[in-house]
Amino acid sequence: MLVDIITLFPEMFSAFSDSIIKRAVDNGILKINFTQLRDFAFDKHRQVDDSPFGGGSGMVLKPEPMYRAVRHVLASNENLTRRIIITDPAGKTFNQDKAKELATFERLILICGHYEGFDARIYDLADELISIGDYVLTGGELPAMVIVDAVARMLPNVLGSSESAVTDSFFDGILSYPQYTRPRDFEGKVVPEILLSGNHAEIKKWRMEQALQATKSRRPDLLK
Repeated sequence: MLVDIITLFPEMFSAFSDSIIKRAVDNGILKINFTQLRDFAFDKHRQVDDSPFGGGSGMVLKPEPMYRAVRHVLASNENLTRRIIITDPAGKTFNQDKAKELATFERLILICGHYEGFDARIYDLADELISIGDYVLTGGELPAMVIVDAVARMLPNVLGSSESAVTDSFFDGILSYPQYTRPRDFEGKVVPEILLSGNHAEIKKWRMEQALQATKSRRPDLLK
C-alpha cells in the first residue's frame, strides 16, 4: 500500500520509524510519502494560511496551496485504487470496520489540517472526512497516524502472526479476551486452568465467553 500524507509538520511522524510500521516499510508492504504543504505556496514567505473573511480569530488554510499539493501527489501512481481523506472533526468516527475498508485500497492520501481549519473549498478534494473522536486536537497529524497504524495492521504479512489482527479488540465488534503469560502464579493471582489444559476447543469457547463478558461489562454499547 502507498500512503501519501500532506502536512505542515512531517517531523511529527517520527513514530513511524519504529515498531510494526517500520517493519512494514522495510519489507516493502507499506510505503509512506510526506508532502510539505508549504512547498506549494505562491509567495516567498511560503504562506499557506490567511485570516478568515467575515472576521474571527485564528487563521484558515488557503485553497491554492492545498489544490497544488494534491494535484502534485495525484500526478504519480495514477492507476492505483485510492481514497483521499481529510482528517476533520466533522467526519464520521473512525473504527475497525473503516480500517478494514481502507485496507482494500492500494493508495491512501491523507490531508492534515491545522490552525482554525480549511477554506471550505478544500473539502471538494476529499472522498471522505474522518474523525478519531469528539475532542479538539492541534492538527490532523495525530489522527493521520492513528488511521495509518490501524490500516497497516490489516495488510497481509504486516503482523508477525496471521492470527494477531483477528484477535485484537474491535476486530469483530467486541473487546478482546484476557491474555496471560508466565509466571502461572503472580502474587496469588493464578492463570485460569483452562488455558493450561491443552484443549483448544474449550480454550476457544472460554475466550469467546470472556470477550463477551468484558464487552458487556466495559463497553455494552458495542453489543447493540
